[in-house]
Amino acid sequence: MIRAVALALVIGGISTTASAQQVSSATGALMRGLDKVSGEIVDMEIATGGSTVFGDLRVSLTECRYPADNPAGEGFAFVQVQKISASAGQAPLFGGWMMASAPALNALDHPRYDVWVLRCKTPAAE
Repeated sequence: MIRAVALALVIGGISTTASAQQVSSATGALMRGLDKVSGEIVDMEIATGGSTVFGDLRVSLTECRYPADNPAGEGFAFVQVQKISASAGQAPLFGGWMMASAPALNALDHPRYDVWVLRCKTPAAE
């Protein structure tokens, strides 16, 4: 609950800033996954509207936005994460906005895996 309120305040502050600042949509995002059991770190490049599999999770990217005047400054990604299992199909674990500069603000809560956004794919970064 506290995370949701904090995220709403941050997003609310961003939307007031966004009126003075142009925000662009990216073609995708660079995300990172950590397997806390094995210590494996995997970088995932996901196109907007696409998904990838990390361990027994399916990570889907709906949208990634960044400030037009400072593409490297921040990235906001709308991400959905589902657990893939033979018995349950795809059970939703997370759905919401993740911020590159504050990954713990709205994070995936999973005992084995961490997933976070590093940056949006911008023309300058490609």
